Amino acid sequence: MKIMEIEGGRDLKGTIRISGAKNATVALIPAAILTDEEVTICNIPEITDTEALCDILKDLNVNVKRASESIIINPKEMKNIEITEEHSRRLRASYYFMGALLGKYKKAIMYFPGGCSIGARPIDLHLKGFEALGAKVRSEGNKYIVEAEDLTGANIYLDIASVGATINIMLAAVKAKGKTVIDNAAKEPEIVNIATFLNNMGAKITGAGTSTIQIIGVDYLGSCFHEVIPDRIEAGTYIIVGALCGNPLKIDNLIPEHLDALLSKLEEAGVPLEVGADYVLVQKQDDYKPVNIKTAVYPGFPTDLQQPFTVLQTQSSGKSKTTETIWENRFMHVPYLNALGADITVKNQTATIIGPRKLVGQDVVATDLRAGAAMVAAGLKAEGKTTITNIEHILRGYEQIIEKLTDVGAKITIKEI
Repeated sequence: MKIMEIEGGRDLKGTIRISGAKNATVALIPAAILTDEEVTICNIPEITDTEALCDILKDLNVNVKRASESIIINPKEMKNIEITEEHSRRLRASYYFMGALLGKYKKAIMYFPGGCSIGARPIDLHLKGFEALGAKVRSEGNKYIVEAEDLTGANIYLDIASVGATINIMLAAVKAKGKTVIDNAAKEPEIVNIATFLNNMGAKITGAGTSTIQIIGVDYLGSCFHEVIPDRIEAGTYIIVGALCGNPLKIDNLIPEHLDALLSKLEEAGVPLEVGADYVLVQKQDDYKPVNIKTAVYPGFPTDLQQPFTVLQTQSSGKSKTTETIWENRFMHVPYLNALGADITVKNQTATIIGPRKLVGQDVVATDLRAGAAMVAAGLKAEGKTTITNIEHILRGYEQIIEKLTDVGAKITIKEI
């Protein structure tokens, strides 16, 4: 088992460069199998989720090569076989193979996906979308068999603006006959990035980034070169770290517009920020104003930044509130923050945080990916040593986190026990 040890209370100074977006990468890799030619995707982060998806590609007899920050995928010899339960459970995003395989072969067989335990994460919207396109869905225990004689474009309304369902339906629809319209589609930047990738291969998708996406089916998708957008959640996490420990800390290679909700709340709290064309310079303060946040679908405050932001709220003078509207189990980090010295109570999906509170290092657990990010942020701020277990969650989503933080002055190591 690996653990992470952090000697906290140190100022961080320098530049952290943001990697490619995890939430785009995990859909782009499955999307690549829709072509019959070779594609190159650059700015791919080296995280365990990427490795897990490449293992699935290899099982499907897809040729995969890593070259620096790029990945070259060639599915010419691909075979449509069942994706094993072991592979399906390694990460939530394995379900994107369902849409891609259905779109290409009219059949997909795989198990219910895994991922962080942050709440009920049903795939019913995905399956309803597939059925609207003409597929039949049946289950055998945890295994799903989705198949169709033909896929035909349809008007699909999503009851919830789900990122996963929006992307999966796009993947299934790009080769369907006729026109597909997705209403109440999610609008996250990652969806735009994936639609651009598909269009670069020859798809006909318009409206990505709005609530209505239109897809005109095509018969063939070819080769292309594509770049993953910067990871707005990684960027937001390090900006929050900068507000806690930066003296100053520059977060580079990001798209500020993707972080408007976070930056607005940081300014409201009194965090000194300099926002450039592709960077944010952040300086810690001794006194922050309390702020309330409520998570929402993009462009609202990201649920993935709620947990790290809670750490900053522990340093604000007065009472702050955080309301979670996306996932019901997104406060599993709170007991560990309280163990470090925070004063947080949770009731009816709202956390009340009283600050400022001095944080002191303790043994804590990364219960999920973003809770792990919160533990790292808290450990960097806390006095003394913080030891984090279950760090596999953190390594799933943050490329070279040890190196990036060490380079700016953190004392942080990973040990095998």
